[in-house]
Amino acid sequence: MITIKEAITKSELTDYIKFPFSLYKDNEFWVPPIIADELESFDKTKNPAFENAEAYFYLAYKDNEIVGRITAIVNWSEVKNQQKKKVRFGWFDVIDDLEVTKALLEKVYELGKKNNLEHVEGPMGFSNLDKVGVLTEGFDQLGTMITWYNHSYYATHFEQLGYVTEKEYIESKFPFENVKLEYFDKAQELIKRRYQLKSLNFKKTKDVMPYVDKMFDLFNDSYASLSSFVAISDTQKEYFKKKYISFINPEYIKFVEDKDHNLVAFAIVMPSFSKALQKTNGKLFPFGFLHLLNAKKNSKEVTFYLIGVHPEYQNKGVHAIIFKEYHTTFTEKGIETCIRTPELADNLAIHKLWKHFNPEINCRRKTFRKEL
Repeated sequence: MITIKEAITKSELTDYIKFPFSLYKDNEFWVPPIIADELESFDKTKNPAFENAEAYFYLAYKDNEIVGRITAIVNWSEVKNQQKKKVRFGWFDVIDDLEVTKALLEKVYELGKKNNLEHVEGPMGFSNLDKVGVLTEGFDQLGTMITWYNHSYYATHFEQLGYVTEKEYIESKFPFENVKLEYFDKAQELIKRRYQLKSLNFKKTKDVMPYVDKMFDLFNDSYASLSSFVAISDTQKEYFKKKYISFINPEYIKFVEDKDHNLVAFAIVMPSFSKALQKTNGKLFPFGFLHLLNAKKNSKEVTFYLIGVHPEYQNKGVHAIIFKEYHTTFTEKGIETCIRTPELADNLAIHKLWKHFNPEINCRRKTFRKEL
């Protein structure tokens, strides 16, 4: 018999977070989260995502053992402002038992119907800066700290339950040696002169901080046209600023501004923490943080996390300025591999940015949809 129980207490939420640790035990490609970090993300008093969203965390039990988990989410900004009558689900993990998947999803349907919503989509998080998509290709690829890894049967379960593909995402990587300076060096100098732009580089995190609010405003402007986008609020900006910016090498944050000091483009690259996170096994102490610090300073792989260009400057080659700055930094750091985070398969504009580097698609993922 399958029993579904809501995880409410800290102990229950810890069990919720730890379930994938057993499900993917000895899997060389799964990257664990930091347990304390996940607990904070699920804390409705700390994560500002809950200002505009509500979420419920469920565990599935069979023979008194945990066999699955899911989060049922309503992003009210999405529902009210965009008129998308959607209930989300995320943090989905399950054994290969269709009945367990079905029982977990029933809790999502209940939340959707209770609020007169019309369809369900997932897996996805509370907001656009959370993880998204179930892996459909690339099960033999090491995951990243900003993606979910899963077994191949997840997508099969959704399809068997009548789900259809809603969005497809691709991930790719390329060796840094593919990046030839001649592709964009002259172009970026011309673009700087034509539009009176300049690049901003940093050595210390404290020097980045005065620009972070502008960066998030630009993020909202540059991604607003995407159908799935929900803007980041002011309180979320503060939360992400504290949570992530200090985690990133300041040298890996690049800004471009105009003559009036308005930010027109930004990019955030993160060192690859995947192997370090595997060594931590979910715990920062006593020694986990040392693995992360080592990766922050010495990782030879980097992940392109976010790139944004103001709508007025899109298709004007501004990305060439950013690539020039990263070429200099990566050369100094001895970077060997560049990884791209999930990007919408139909976002042709972003794919054009990378064409000269001959990226190889190594993973695909999808969100699935079903009418209620």
